[in-house]
Order: sequence, then C-alpha cells, then structure tokens
Amino acid sequence: MKITEHFQNAEKTQFTFEILPPLKGENLHTLYNHIDPLMEFKPPFIDVTYHREEYMYKQRENGLLEKISTRKRPGTVGICAAIQNHYKVDTVPHLICGGFNKEETENALIDLHFLGIDNVLVLRGDCVKNESRFVPELGGHHYATELIEQVVGMNNGCYLDDEQLNTNGTDFCIGVAGYPEKHSEAPNMKADLRWLKKKIDMGASYVVTQMFFDNQKYFDFVRLCRQEGIHVPIIPGLKPLTTKSQLTILPSIFHIDIPTDLADAVEACHDNKAAAQVGVEWAIKQSKELMEFGVPCLHYYSMGKSGSVRKVAEALF
Repeated sequence: MKITEHFQNAEKTQFTFEILPPLKGENLHTLYNHIDPLMEFKPPFIDVTYHREEYMYKQRENGLLEKISTRKRPGTVGICAAIQNHYKVDTVPHLICGGFNKEETENALIDLHFLGIDNVLVLRGDCVKNESRFVPELGGHHYATELIEQVVGMNNGCYLDDEQLNTNGTDFCIGVAGYPEKHSEAPNMKADLRWLKKKIDMGASYVVTQMFFDNQKYFDFVRLCRQEGIHVPIIPGLKPLTTKSQLTILPSIFHIDIPTDLADAVEACHDNKAAAQVGVEWAIKQSKELMEFGVPCLHYYSMGKSGSVRKVAEALF
C-alpha cells in the first residue's frame, strides 16, 4: 500500500520509524531484535536508510595510492524485502543520488518493483567523508529533482533504453525530505521551499522532515509550505536524545538547533542513562503537541536503537 493511502485510511495519528541497515557481519536476527520491540505499536510502514559506499586509499608497492571501495552495511533492497516478508508491513527504502549512476538506480527500482515495494523516499544524500561538497557518480544524478524525474519516468514506462519494447510502468509513491530549519546548503528558507515545491510539482506525494526539537519550527515550516502551495502531508521526524554527547554531535551533523531548556536539562545529567530519560520525556511532550496539531503520523529516527523510541511509543500509542 502506498504511504498516502495509509494516511487516508487512518483515524488517528500513526506511529512509524526509520532503521539503519545493520553493520557488515551482523545478520537478520540483529535487525529483527531491533524491530521486534516496536511492532506492537502497529507501524503502517518502516523506513530503511541507505548508506553509500565509502572509500579508503591504500598505498601500493610502487608508491601510488589505490582507491578501494568499502561497504559497511548490507543493501537496502534486500533488507526491505526481508522486513516486508517477515512482518507483513510496508517498507520505504531510501533512494539516494550519491554512489549510484542512472543505470544502477534503474536496476534498484526494477528490483523494488518486482518485490512489490511501491514506496521510495528520494534524497540527494550526503557527501562522503573526504569531500567538502557533494560529487555525483559518473553518469549519476546531481540533485534529488533529477532522481525524482527518473522515478516518475519509470512510473510512466520510460526506461533508459528507449528502444526497449513491451515495458511496463512502475507505480512508486515518492516521498521527499523537508527541513524545518532550512537545508544547510540553501541560501535561505524561501529558496529551500522553492526547491521543495518543485519536487512536489514533479510528482512527490509527501514530505518527511529532518529531525527537530522545537515544535514551533515545524509549525512555522508547515505554514510556509502551505503558503508556497505545498499541500501534501508533512510528516514530522523526531528523535529522542539518548546521550549527552548528542548535544554537540546532532547539531554539527544535521545542522539543527537544540532548545536551551533541553540542552540545560541534558547537561545537568550525571550520566547518559539520565540524559536518555530527559530525551524520552522531551520527545513525549513534543509528540503530544504534534498529535494535537493533527499530524498524520509521528516518524521516529531510531538510529539502530529501539529502547528510547519504545518508551515514547508506550506513552502515546
């Protein structure tokens, strides 16, 4: 079922979450042990992120450096298929520009369509660690809008080989990212919203936001989106803080603000256990206010650990 259909059929705010592919060497049981504690809250779908390949440089005997690709996590397509088969729940694989050329993207979409996975979250993706700016693969996409164009094209039966006969169109529901505190590379919020509006006009059906800790930023973002003519569902993305170090790590990685009250409360904690409890209480408070606002679902970033998300869900669902 498409994500938008889940929202249409819902009578109340739904609970969903996002997982990371397990590290290389771990197996399905690692994945299921993370998901199992959250399934009693009946998520209509589960998002699965994609981590692009990274590179290392190894010195050869002749003194030259050899670029070696390293893959630290199994593929998102296989994980989505495993989750869908095991739990009988829809999955939303993240589809990114980074690390893929157009042919590899088409192959991934063909596999997803074959498996009956009809939702994708389309993202540009982040830079690799040794790059100061995003660099696409040779023959790949520079922007999420280009990736959306390819997905929409396949929905219309258009493949890279335009001489291919008897092609059938796919039927993907496309989600895109939104940034209540502005994308870090956008010059201002107005410009950021113009790009988001373009993605919706091209065929995206819903927006899921970057994590935020101040609901007013989400409320303002929704208002600005509606003024811009963006009328699709806007799903709030939330994350309970779990460690004291996240006060500095999360803002540096995701370019977000931590409210003063939350930061003060976490800094006053004597250990991470106490900090995690503060994070849970803050997330519950955030979630209740968002539910009163009438959001279609609350989407939690679990980042490989389900404990705090489960505590939040127990209080709300």
